[in-house]
Amino acid sequence: MSRRVLVVDDEKGIREALQQLLEYEAIEVRTCPSGGEALQLYAEFRPHLVFLDVKMQGMDGLETLRKLRELDPHAQVVMISGHGTIQTAVEATQLGAYDFLEKPLDTDRILLTLRNALQHLDLESENVRLKAEVHAQYEIVGSSKAIQLVIERIEKVAPTAARVLITGENGTGKELVARAIHALSPRARGPFVEVNCAAIPSELIESELFGHMKGSFTGAFADRAGKFELADGGTLFLDEIGDMSLSAQAKVLRALEEGVISRVGSGKTLEVDVRVIAATNKDLKVEIAAGRFRDDLLYRLNVVPIEVPPLRARRSDIPQLLEHFMEQLTRRGGLPRKELDQEAMKRLASYDWPGNIRELRNAVERLLILTAGPVVRVEEVERLAGMAADGGPGRGTGSADLAGAPWSRAATFEQFKQAAERAYLLAKLQENDWNVSETARTLEMPRSNLYKKIERYGLTREA
Repeated sequence: MSRRVLVVDDEKGIREALQQLLEYEAIEVRTCPSGGEALQLYAEFRPHLVFLDVKMQGMDGLETLRKLRELDPHAQVVMISGHGTIQTAVEATQLGAYDFLEKPLDTDRILLTLRNALQHLDLESENVRLKAEVHAQYEIVGSSKAIQLVIERIEKVAPTAARVLITGENGTGKELVARAIHALSPRARGPFVEVNCAAIPSELIESELFGHMKGSFTGAFADRAGKFELADGGTLFLDEIGDMSLSAQAKVLRALEEGVISRVGSGKTLEVDVRVIAATNKDLKVEIAAGRFRDDLLYRLNVVPIEVPPLRARRSDIPQLLEHFMEQLTRRGGLPRKELDQEAMKRLASYDWPGNIRELRNAVERLLILTAGPVVRVEEVERLAGMAADGGPGRGTGSADLAGAPWSRAATFEQFKQAAERAYLLAKLQENDWNVSETARTLEMPRSNLYKKIERYGLTREA
């Protein structure tokens, strides 16, 4: 990409010398002798960098800088002066100047400033691009009445300091709602810290949330800040709050009531300024009745409730979601673009999607990878997306498909059992959105045993 630099100086010799030097570096250069001309030329030329003299007849450099920054708040301007003073340099910096150079100009210093300024510009552009990608990744897609009600609630609660409890089935997008609230809040520039309460063993959850001191328990080799400290000035998202131990719930309640925490093994309290957003797929009133959740904590968390609807309650959004995921996966994931024929679209829209948004996205990714041609037809949807003709996931699997399964290649019966167990546990964890406690209860297995098997088989969310 060609770089453009504007040189503004009332001395013709300075303009020509800078132009010659910059053009030698393959920079496109325009020059002018006054601030008024610079403002007109800037709008037309859109330079990446401006070299601007301080002392000029008519409108001086500082006034020109002020007007340039009004015209373009991101304008990169390097001030140059033969009568530079500290006061002038400070004033220029306060007005947004990138750097300040004194005459006579040194060639090496000019080139160093040029490289640094353009590198700074590149970093800013990359930051804007990454923020746009993050925004797209966490965008809430849909125009159905059900999802619009959620968006309206987000827009109302986000600017306030109110705590929010997000409920909904696994895979409905509760994290997207939490991130949207943070992004629209006055804390948007602060950190967004997420904790999956179900994925952390009960004996470690307090250390994870509140931090610990060196030697406070086996394995505590150094002082460590907890998530509450890391989220100071921002938002703490407690996902799967229904799986938090009662002892940790008591400490969270204190943190919410008093705004203070204490690390494990420390008697010292720390003040924290954190907005807490919680989410769960459980009915917390049932958990309270069973003695597994504190009613006073629920009242603290549930200031504003937001219920995220399952995908089957917003089927009209499925075509938009399909297009969104295809765009996301082809643009960022490097997958080939494919089109869905009308029957395939109807089939995808008619399915109940028990795994909700996450299951739909996985199905789209699978179709893009495994469909041979440029068009995805209904046959591929039923074969590759796990939807048999009777509507049940995976019921159309025949012996040919089973023959390609990992366990069919096991050399011994023991290897077969291990491969089958690994696949089974991974499927169950995915069904429960990696909620280890819920999966252990479903399997009637001690949670400690399940953690050991997860470690043994190297199971991860990406597996």
